[in-house]
Amino acid sequence: MPSWFSYTFFTVVVVLASTALFFFTLTRGALLMRGITGRLTHDAAHVYPIYSNMRLIRLIDWQPIISAILLFQYSHLVSIIVHGLNRDNLKGKQVLITSCAFGNVMPRVTQAAVDAGASKVLVADIIQNELDHAERKLTAHADKTIYMQDNAIAMNQADGSVRANVMFFLLHELPNHLKIEALNEAMRVLEPGGKLYLGEFHKPRPSVLRALSWTYFKVFEPYGLALWNTHDPVLQLQAMPGVTCERHTVFFDNFQVIVATKAAA
Repeated sequence: MPSWFSYTFFTVVVVLASTALFFFTLTRGALLMRGITGRLTHDAAHVYPIYSNMRLIRLIDWQPIISAILLFQYSHLVSIIVHGLNRDNLKGKQVLITSCAFGNVMPRVTQAAVDAGASKVLVADIIQNELDHAERKLTAHADKTIYMQDNAIAMNQADGSVRANVMFFLLHELPNHLKIEALNEAMRVLEPGGKLYLGEFHKPRPSVLRALSWTYFKVFEPYGLALWNTHDPVLQLQAMPGVTCERHTVFFDNFQVIVATKAAA
C-alpha cells in the first residue's frame, strides 16, 4: 500500500474521530456530566453547550457545517417552510420563530414573513446568547424584529397571538416528556387558521440510512429516536382538537417538514 494512501487514510480517520469526540463532548457528553453532577433540574439543563456558549455558537454556526450535519438537505427543508410562508396571508400579522437555529433559516424565514406582509417577527429562545447571535444575523429587518428570552414549553405569548410559528430542529433536543408540552404551546399561541412549520428528523426508509441515523442518535442526540415512534409529531399534533397536518419528507424520508394548521374559528 503506497505511503501517501496510508497517511491520507490515517489523517481522515483522525479528523473524523476528533470531530465526533468534539461533538459528543458538547452534546450527549454534556448531558451525562450534568446528570452525574446533579445539574439537570433547571429549565435550560437540556440545552447543549454549543447553543449556550457564545464562542462555540460562533465557531459552529457556519453554513457549510450546518448543511453537512443535515446531509446537505438544509436548503431544501428551509425552502419548504419559506414557500409555505410566501403563500400565507400574513398582512398585519405576527410571525413567531420558536427557538433560534443555526444557518440561514432565520434570515430566510424573516424575509419571507416580511414579504408576505407580516408586521412583526418575534424571535424567542431560552438562551440569551442565542438571541444576541441571532440579532447579528437579522439586520435586514431590524425594525420589525423583536427578541424575547422565553421557554418553548411555557411561553409568555398570549393565546392566538401569532399567525405563523416556525420551529426548526428543536423538538429532537427536548427530553421526551417536554416534546408534547412544546407542541401544545406552539399551537396555543397560533390564532385560528394559523400554521406551525416544524422542521425535524424523520425515520429513514432505507435500512442502511436507518442504521446510521439510529447510531447517530444513540451517540449524540439521545432524545431524537422518540420522534420515530412514541413521539411522532404528527400523531401528537393530530390528537389535538381542530389540528390538521401535512408531512413533507426529503432525502429517503430522513428529514421532514410538518405543516400543522389550527382550525379556523
